[in-house]
Amino acid sequence: MAQKYKNNVNRLNIARSFGSASQSYDISARLQRFSGKHLMPWLPNRHDMIGLDLGSGTGFFTDILAGQYRQVIGLDISHEMLNFAKSHRHKDILWVEADAHKIPLKSDSIDFIYSNLVIQWFDPLDDAINEMLRVLKPGGLMIFSTLVDGTLHELKSSWKQVDDDQHVINFKTTSEVNALFDNKPAKLLEKKSQDIILEYENVYHLARELKGLGANHLAQKKNKGLAGKDKWSQMAKYYKDFIKCKDVHPATYCLFSGLVVKL
Repeated sequence: MAQKYKNNVNRLNIARSFGSASQSYDISARLQRFSGKHLMPWLPNRHDMIGLDLGSGTGFFTDILAGQYRQVIGLDISHEMLNFAKSHRHKDILWVEADAHKIPLKSDSIDFIYSNLVIQWFDPLDDAINEMLRVLKPGGLMIFSTLVDGTLHELKSSWKQVDDDQHVINFKTTSEVNALFDNKPAKLLEKKSQDIILEYENVYHLARELKGLGANHLAQKKNKGLAGKDKWSQMAKYYKDFIKCKDVHPATYCLFSGLVVKL
């Protein structure tokens, strides 16, 4: 019971974090645009389908899906994100505020689920996967991307030399993601792993982008306040070990994409 309460509190905190970023998200979403676009070839060719954009955020890709399929549902846990989406996206999209661990849709009712860079926030992930499979029709598809272990290793390594607090979320390994999705009643049909390196002017630019994405919520962080100026300066000094070109701070994002069918 205590763990369930902790998970619920964590999800509410994530919702608030992303909600506060609703106005800045699209400006900061370089990686999300790249990964979302590269999921498109896996989408079904038939257009008389019902699709679910799980973790729809500002609705950027929900809007694209709505132009291709009979009915599209955008589901997100953040009230603010949904409000932004409702006022900026296709009027025929059905918007649902809900937790991915308890999807308020009928079993076997969805033809495909599209989920772009969201499931790294689901905890426990296996419960969310079970919910996704429940609402999918037999033969339905799950098209997803997520971040895996190794993501932001430059930032993680630099902070590790400053203190023992958590500054980067603990991403699952590729093997863990494989095992969770390639498991009855599901089969992982296709997968792709790639490292995406984005460039930043400095560590503060990187931090601002992560905050602009709402990706700065750390459930296991000991010190909930901002790190002091001295610690940031120390971290920035260690980050310079990763600089290969003058004034270009690289940040690695380990992207895992998958196509899953419900058996």
